[in-house]
Amino acid sequence: MEKVLIVDDSPLQAMQLKSILDSDYDVTCVHTPEMGLSYASSGDYSLILLDVVMPGMDGFMLLKKLQEEVFTQHIPVILITSLADIEHEERGLTLGAVDYIAKPFHPLIVKARVNTHIKLYQYRKQVEDQSMTDQLTGVANRRRHDSYSLLRWQEAMRLHVPFSVCMFDIDKFKVYNDTFGHPAGDKVIAGVAKTAASYLQRSTDFFARYGGEEFVAFLIGEDAVKAFDHLKKVRQAVEDLHIPHNPSVSQWVTISIGGVTMIPQMKNSYDACLKIADTMLYDAKRYGRNRVVWADEAMKQMLEK
Repeated sequence: MEKVLIVDDSPLQAMQLKSILDSDYDVTCVHTPEMGLSYASSGDYSLILLDVVMPGMDGFMLLKKLQEEVFTQHIPVILITSLADIEHEERGLTLGAVDYIAKPFHPLIVKARVNTHIKLYQYRKQVEDQSMTDQLTGVANRRRHDSYSLLRWQEAMRLHVPFSVCMFDIDKFKVYNDTFGHPAGDKVIAGVAKTAASYLQRSTDFFARYGGEEFVAFLIGEDAVKAFDHLKKVRQAVEDLHIPHNPSVSQWVTISIGGVTMIPQMKNSYDACLKIADTMLYDAKRYGRNRVVWADEAMKQMLEK
């Protein structure tokens, strides 16, 4: 069920709107602009109904803040107003509102407009999701990684929590392709992605295909030891698939993983963190493959084998 947030300083008006929409949507009501911004930032809402006239921060000011926040700027906003003049309507639309609903409420009009904008939001989200998904594996693609990683890095910096990044790829994959052919190679990539993704499903995890047989993942909130241990399980799970490799190279298809954990600060960047993870991956290959090499917060290496 799609989630709708109502921000209105009048509990009576908010409950009127809620009663109109309750049968079709999961509706939450808050009564201050500050609560509206907080809820919108932390919840997965498909639409916000926002009263224009509120004490302190009015609806226009809150709309501007919603448009400026990375985590809320994608949510469509319908303004609730009794100000039926063109000037206010133009101001709201200029700030990014998608529509107006005038007081007093007409239930059929409210339902129709909310339904229209939620359907448009769902369609836009579906198109965006498709453009951000790797077609072979079904996991996020590099485009999704490039946009999402910076958001989560900034979030970790704001919360001052550990941020772990790792890169991994399939060992001796070119030899595998040369031996078994590219269609078989595609199946291996898809199988490795499915297995790794099953271990990276928490809300604080992210996993993507970076390109070819290479993948990238990040984990938020875990220290270096926990992140290292978690990725060792991923490596072992891939080996346990027992996908035959060229016997002159290895018995089974395996992966090598390199990662790093740090607490993001202004003096460093996500790209720098990713480069360290890539260096750890190089070391994992250099030390013999099928292993995890990790750098902790002090840049001290941890070796699996």
